[in-house]
Amino acid sequence: MSSANSTSIQVKNLSLSFGKVQALQDISFSIASNRILALIGPNGAGKTSMLNCISGFYHPQKGEILFNGQDISKLSPSKRAKLGISRTFQNIELYTGLTALDNLMAARHVYIKYGPLGGSFFFGRARQEEIKNRRVVEEIIDLLEMENIRYQVVESLAYGLRKRVDLGRALSLEPKLLLLDEPMAGMNVEEKEDMARFILDIQELKKIPIIIVEHDMGVIMDISQQVVVLDFGCKLADGTPAEVKNDEKVIQAYLGKETSSNQETDQS
Repeated sequence: MSSANSTSIQVKNLSLSFGKVQALQDISFSIASNRILALIGPNGAGKTSMLNCISGFYHPQKGEILFNGQDISKLSPSKRAKLGISRTFQNIELYTGLTALDNLMAARHVYIKYGPLGGSFFFGRARQEEIKNRRVVEEIIDLLEMENIRYQVVESLAYGLRKRVDLGRALSLEPKLLLLDEPMAGMNVEEKEDMARFILDIQELKKIPIIIVEHDMGVIMDISQQVVVLDFGCKLADGTPAEVKNDEKVIQAYLGKETSSNQETDQS
């Protein structure tokens, strides 16, 4: 595993366009291991497009993405998943007809080595792998406090619990880089507090870098160590939460004067 101050992922001069629409324009940033980086900006700024480029759903026309020193820019999403890049989705993409447990087990497919015959008879190697995979999933269920919903069908769960299953499935891949696309969208205050706690627990226990897209600035300023601000596909700022919060360009484009006024009041 990389040391705590080493670079885990680098985005270098990344540009992405859809026809004449420029979604990302010459974006560069890096994140070290065991840090939470927040991507923020108004709707349409390019945040999800950036996650899609890192995970392989989009292929940029220009630039490089280096993961632990390896150029992954041309790799498929499945190959990136095997390298340890896992994500959640802004619109929850779960198997709604399966249980929460089955959704988490489905993410273990990259670790399954036995073939159809071994799976049919479920002995020897197949049984050993199943036990190992189930052990990993049960640890995640404990971590995310999902014991009471493990056997419930996902479509019957409340929205906040579905978000938790989505996070659990991403963790089942045993990621070396975790991408979270608006994990707290649509949640109430209590659910947001739980999700923020889970994300911090993941960082502490797994020691992996996390890139999070989120609109709740209170949460972002509390849990992240680095913030990158995008606006109309361009990078406005890159720094600590305090540095970004005081950046005049960011205040004008995104945070607004009210945030600045509140900050001055807090400091007085």
